[in-house]
Amino acid sequence: MRLIAEGLAGERGGESVFSGIELALEDGAACVVTGPNGSGKSTLLRVIAGLLPAAAGTVRLEGGGEAFPTVASASHYLGHQNAMKPALTVAENLGFWRDFSADAETKSGLGVDQALEAVELGRIGHLPFGYLSTGQRRRTAIARLLVCRRPVWLLDEPTAGLDKASERRFAGLMGEHLRGGGIIVAATHLPLGLEGTVELRMVG
Repeated sequence: MRLIAEGLAGERGGESVFSGIELALEDGAACVVTGPNGSGKSTLLRVIAGLLPAAAGTVRLEGGGEAFPTVASASHYLGHQNAMKPALTVAENLGFWRDFSADAETKSGLGVDQALEAVELGRIGHLPFGYLSTGQRRRTAIARLLVCRRPVWLLDEPTAGLDKASERRFAGLMGEHLRGGGIIVAATHLPLGLEGTVELRMVG
């Protein structure tokens, strides 16, 4: 499996943010996108995810087969917002995302309880999401990546709000994802604890 971007350009508010992005990642590879605020890191991830149209260029996934014919079908996107409903319990939120993301070909991943254990939130699945601390909310959002398998993880400042122990735990989960043939593209100002990453520096 390969994630390929060729001549990619993005706009925000009708103004060019970046252009000429070239990227090719094999399975098991991770790219860390760095650069100052406003340089287009978040916009790049959204374009790759298919949430924003590319101003120029293309993004494609090779080798995804019938299960993952497009980048969008193969991707989990974790943005600044955690994408959870405050009134639903933690377990209900994850159950929704598991059912929403799954289909006959890709319904694999951890159970809700297993995913919560993986981020050390196994005892709070019954609590409304709105009751959680900032770090617990982010860890719940990370658990969403685990309840339904997607080979491409697009992560925007994924460690925001995490303490050091949670950062190390997440680094372990990302490492497992890569060893299983996954691909990661992460925009971040902070080290992710991964070895052998490719850096893409945005200059604005």
